[in-house]
Amino acid sequence: MDVLNLSIGGPDYLDLPFVEKVWELTANNIIMVSAIGNDGPLYGTLNNPADQSDVIGVGGIDYNNHIASFSSRGMTTWELPHGYGRVKPDVVAYSRDIMGSKISTGCKTLSGTSVASPVVAGVVCLLVSVIPQDKRKSILNPASMKQALIEGASKLLGPNIYEQGAGKLDLWQSYEILKNYQPRASIFPNMLDFTECPYFWPFCRQPLYAGAMPVVFNATILNGMGVIGYVKDPPVWQPSEDVGNLLSVHFTYSDTIWPWTGYLALHMQVKGEGSQFSGIINGNVTLLIYSPAAQGESSPRSSTCVLYLKIMVVPTPVRSRRILWDQFHNIKYPSGYVPRDSLNVHNDILDWHGDHLHTNFHILFNMLRDAGYYIETLGSPLTCFDASNYGTLLMVDLEDEYFSEEIQKLRDDVVHKGLGLAVFAEWYHVDTMVKMTFFDENTRSWWTPITGGANIPALNELLAPFGIALGDKILSGDFSINGEQSHYASGTDIVQFPAGGFLHSFELHENSKTAQDSSTPDTQNSQSQEKRKLSSILGMTEAGEGRIAVYGDSNCLDSSHMVTNCYWLLRKIVEFAGNGVRDPVLFSEAAQLKFPVFENIQQPLRRPDVNFSLYSTVTGKELICHKDSRFEVWGTKGYGIQPAGTTRKLPEYQESEVSSTPNLTIKASENRQDEAAGLQKTNSTPSANKFYDKRDYFGFISHEEVDIGMLVASQWMVPCFAATTCLMVYLSCRAQQKRCRRRKGSATGRLTSLV
Repeated sequence: MDVLNLSIGGPDYLDLPFVEKVWELTANNIIMVSAIGNDGPLYGTLNNPADQSDVIGVGGIDYNNHIASFSSRGMTTWELPHGYGRVKPDVVAYSRDIMGSKISTGCKTLSGTSVASPVVAGVVCLLVSVIPQDKRKSILNPASMKQALIEGASKLLGPNIYEQGAGKLDLWQSYEILKNYQPRASIFPNMLDFTECPYFWPFCRQPLYAGAMPVVFNATILNGMGVIGYVKDPPVWQPSEDVGNLLSVHFTYSDTIWPWTGYLALHMQVKGEGSQFSGIINGNVTLLIYSPAAQGESSPRSSTCVLYLKIMVVPTPVRSRRILWDQFHNIKYPSGYVPRDSLNVHNDILDWHGDHLHTNFHILFNMLRDAGYYIETLGSPLTCFDASNYGTLLMVDLEDEYFSEEIQKLRDDVVHKGLGLAVFAEWYHVDTMVKMTFFDENTRSWWTPITGGANIPALNELLAPFGIALGDKILSGDFSINGEQSHYASGTDIVQFPAGGFLHSFELHENSKTAQDSSTPDTQNSQSQEKRKLSSILGMTEAGEGRIAVYGDSNCLDSSHMVTNCYWLLRKIVEFAGNGVRDPVLFSEAAQLKFPVFENIQQPLRRPDVNFSLYSTVTGKELICHKDSRFEVWGTKGYGIQPAGTTRKLPEYQESEVSSTPNLTIKASENRQDEAAGLQKTNSTPSANKFYDKRDYFGFISHEEVDIGMLVASQWMVPCFAATTCLMVYLSCRAQQKRCRRRKGSATGRLTSLV
């Protein structure tokens, strides 16, 4: 057998028995073709095994050369959260209204990538047949066939690389390539032109600039020389002009290229001296691949691969226009059973689309770019970014835990660095999670959710220093803010919020008890008749120099199962968090809290029956900055981390020059006078003076030793203390007056008796 087609697949790329069997087949020179799936137009929906680099993944188009709406889109999600996905599909072929035979008799039309995949498998068989039989074993293999298909494909106008891959299948061009083929290695894609839109979306939508997180592109190495290969020397970045030296490129790549394929990830970062540069940087990356000698050959095979780069660079944007997306604290399926965010969706029980800016949040990414914002991705802990560079940290639909150092640093970043924090949460209800348990026939085991739509207990620990907490209600319904219609789908409520903040409440259905039974007619009727209750779901407040906004639902940002988007709300939240702009409706006097909100209920608890460390990148793990963070903190714990027990306030960040040398540790400041001057300068603003005055209510002398929880409590404890004192004085005076009246009355009685 030379060619195998699989018109099947699923999202579990960690099903090792199946994945390893595919590797075994391709390693034995069987060319495998597979459909990428029919979960489009959503991104991050590739099916396995089509998402494997040793398999030819096929997407679908219609007869007008448009990407079929049902065709799944890339990128691959194996590499998340620390890296970036590979390009898939490899090629696209006709997949709508394809004529085929019925099982009984006659013909019928079929649609789907499952019919596009056999078309490509047939093309592969034709290409195999035209190669002389005595040369087939030396020329044809899964890598060489993929090289012929992607290099011969015709690029379509309109779709991006994660929709069409190399383009539309072209039988003749692929034949021309194979006709004179000599075993070699290559890179797909072989050119990265970040000025070409929309093909190189999302990279063409946002230029590079100094001070940003590295832009990561994950290319695929195809080794047609042998089933196993090696990178002889580290890849080399060679700029075409001197200005290209402003770009620093680091690499991560496969130590061993097997079977037939590997990866080459480029981590691109503009150096500090390029902060004002605007223009194009050109150059190429070269690497040498070698494989063991083939049968009858005396020396190893080698091939030089070249990847061309063309990158747009702009001056570093102002802080208020820069947003950082937290990817690190996302947990996806596989391997953990992370349930869907919207409990109203019953045909897709798993959260498996990656929750990345360029997968199921790609529309959000485009919206923010259209609004003039620059969005970067953080796949490492919160200690691995410098808050002074960003206006807003955007935390959406997060399921993981947090290191204690992250909680401490975020508090410092918001209070002292002026970082804006925007949190979009999700539902969390233990009883509902238990009801979602099911028996999986494939693994012969019981599956139970490891968390809810979001990890509310962990988020509450993160937000506790600011006096904010979320509950365990599951709320749904429609509401309106100033004419903007919104849908709240399986969100949670806010149960604790500090005085002075702005809290918005709406009448919504509470579905905590019936969330898993809503598909039955009786339950649907009971839900429709259920009385809507007033629930707090949106809050905004200031904390020191920074600002915080919390919303209890993220479905309105997620393209997967969105009913109504809330991009208008996100824009207003980002304007407030990053630039202090207050929308008159969201910050109306009626919404401002005179006293803190504190519902006397037990906050959501973690599930004790789930071993969360099996799926978490935090629990039981070491805090370390991965290779998607700034080069200077690779392999370290991040910015400003000190040994425990020295001081509760993290030291000031250092302005460090961009370095091309990894594993550079940032030293803490030794100039205490500079820190004191900086603190004095910070306190010169009215909001800062108000903030630090509140701390002095408790007699704290050292500003570095203040706990933000005490500070938030002071907003209501001090007025309560004053009111209690006044009440006690008043009662004491009343008691004294009564005693005086009694004495006067008794004295009058004695005088009367004497008379």
